[in-house]
Amino acid sequence: MASGELDPSSGVPLYRQIKDILRKEVAEGAADSGRPITEAQLLTRFDVSRAPIRQALKELASEGYVYRKQGKGTFPVAGARVQRPADVRSGALYQFLSDSGLHPASTVSGIERVEPPAPVRGRLGLPEHERLLHFTRLISVEGEPLVEASVYIRAPEGFRPTAEELQDTGSAFDLLKRDFGIVLDRAEHEAWATAATAEHAAGLGVREGSPLLVIETVFYTAGGLPAGWRSAVHRAEEFKYRFVTSR
Repeated sequence: MASGELDPSSGVPLYRQIKDILRKEVAEGAADSGRPITEAQLLTRFDVSRAPIRQALKELASEGYVYRKQGKGTFPVAGARVQRPADVRSGALYQFLSDSGLHPASTVSGIERVEPPAPVRGRLGLPEHERLLHFTRLISVEGEPLVEASVYIRAPEGFRPTAEELQDTGSAFDLLKRDFGIVLDRAEHEAWATAATAEHAAGLGVREGSPLLVIETVFYTAGGLPAGWRSAVHRAEEFKYRFVTSR
């Protein structure tokens, strides 16, 4: 079956097939960001009822691939391939990418117990010489590096996840909850732009000096205790962090 066509016999809901087709077109820049995507166009193109089309557009909007202009229609979002909504819980980016059909891959390295650098210790309010679990995670999408994260976790000595476990789950905190019942309550984020160092360039496959987006996060348990710290460096041209404020 040609790309961009529906397969009623596949068992995949029609709205999901339509969503996947449109998302791929938006992500690859095939959809004109200056022209609205209308229900009438999609009704003619896919020859289905309005219900799956509306559901597909609703989910694409919630994930940041399209946006609605009052009185003008629904438009593709130009630019980044990965649109992360703010309601994706902390530590769940890998699962979000997988659920979005973007085929992420996770590579974990450097797992060890170490004393964190002074800035990290200060952010977490740790006593001197306390050792944390540290590792580096590289998440790729469709075979291309997207984000490289340095992670420090305050966990019991018995918490010794393997690289394979961390890669398969996508979140060390899910393993911590499973093994020790430690649950996250909230996370505080700071974000800023920076230029790629030689180390960043090598890890993310960009030129030195290229723009990057850094999101630094402090995690807290349900009891309000600091549970960990993460610095995630993203390829800026591929990633957008989408959020909404209300008053």
